[in-house]
Amino acid sequence: MALIVSMIEAVTGFLWGDLVKIPLPGGSGLGLSLMVILLIPAGIYYTIRTKFLPIRLFSEMVAVILEKPKGKEKGDLKKGKLSGLQTLIVSTATRVGMGNLVGVVAAISAGGAGAVFWMWITALIGSSTAFVEATLAQLHKRKDPLYGGFRGGPAYYIHDFFFKKAPGEELNGEIPKKKNIIAILFALSGLICWGGISQVIGNSVSSAFENAFSVKPIISTAILVLLAAVIVLRKHATAKVLDVIVPVMAGLYFALTVFVILRNITSLPSVFQRIFSEAFGLRQMVAGGFGAVVMNGVKRGLFSNEAGSGSAPCAAAAADTDHPAKIGLFQAMGVFIDTIVICSCTAFIMLLVPEEQIVNLQGMDILQTAMAYHFGSFGKIFIAIILWLFSFSTFLGILFYARSNISYIFGDNWASQTGYKIFALIMLFVGGLAQYTVVWDMGDMGVGLMTIFNLIIMYPLSREALAALKDYEERLKEERKEKNKI
Repeated sequence: MALIVSMIEAVTGFLWGDLVKIPLPGGSGLGLSLMVILLIPAGIYYTIRTKFLPIRLFSEMVAVILEKPKGKEKGDLKKGKLSGLQTLIVSTATRVGMGNLVGVVAAISAGGAGAVFWMWITALIGSSTAFVEATLAQLHKRKDPLYGGFRGGPAYYIHDFFFKKAPGEELNGEIPKKKNIIAILFALSGLICWGGISQVIGNSVSSAFENAFSVKPIISTAILVLLAAVIVLRKHATAKVLDVIVPVMAGLYFALTVFVILRNITSLPSVFQRIFSEAFGLRQMVAGGFGAVVMNGVKRGLFSNEAGSGSAPCAAAAADTDHPAKIGLFQAMGVFIDTIVICSCTAFIMLLVPEEQIVNLQGMDILQTAMAYHFGSFGKIFIAIILWLFSFSTFLGILFYARSNISYIFGDNWASQTGYKIFALIMLFVGGLAQYTVVWDMGDMGVGLMTIFNLIIMYPLSREALAALKDYEERLKEERKEKNKI
């Protein structure tokens, strides 16, 4: 057992620890982990190849979310068919989690307010990566005989790449008996990652409720696991529940943040000034802290929005749509929602508190103190409830992701699907009662390995996503020409 723990810690350290250190003025250094070295250049590459899609097509990203779906695009949750918006809700459920709360606080605590700016930049380029992987998932999706609708994700487009299958060629195909080792490794890495995250979720929820309401961990954990079991062990309940929870929790958190901003509107210019000055500030360089500012923001952005990890494409593939690029735009918008909106909400709640109120505090204590400053005793209760909703929806979302990966490895059978759900529920329960550092490392290791296997194949396959984008834009031009004629 000690050997396995040491291996997990070693792999996690290699993936997320500083692999290269660039010296900076003031004696500091810019530490670059393997994940940063892989994901940031990928984001820049896809941003350039898509001709700055997050900026150029932002209005279209908003339009596809707001448009009224027609025909098959409406989805039918009773039959397992999801609309583009519903797949965005599932992926947002997993993106928006504990990291949007405590993770952002930790990034600002370690890197200062300037970390927020680098978080935004990471999201901007990450949107292009999210577009490419989601579009590829749509192009290589299959019909799902178990749940209905469609399934897919990196395991499937990796398989098609190595077996030279064209987009759509295997739409009606069964799970192949002959599998690709890279696709299997991706799927296994995902299942390891989501198992680790399940335990982290259990621990986060029980800790929050014990601090806020003095509820014993065994009670809060038992309720959490029972609720989760009722939902995930039913065939189509997961997407239905997320369809309700995610808009409510994100809307509530955003509304409260807007209230905080309006109440402190006179302080807002100084907050922005602090963010931008500390992002590039000479003071940070001289003090040797510039590297910490940049890397804390970048790492938080990467870990939060998941772009490039291959998680969100598992949801994107499930959408029924008239064009694959449209689902790519949905998922690109998902990165914006997660980092630019939700992470920024936490940042503003924290930065609009006088510094002397939160000095020497860490993690959840900072957030609870900030909420108490803005809302009194209600703030502490609210943040515990929001954390519960964020964490619970994340658990439901990762089990939705797991479906297609379980099918790729074990084939179409309910035994493997149910077995993994029970395993995840056990991890959720164990995490609620005790905290194991190695499980956090297991989650980090899983997402790191997923990212490597996904990015390797995304580069050669990206031409298909770019061709889909070109076709989608040409179709938009034709539609606009027809409207102008009328």
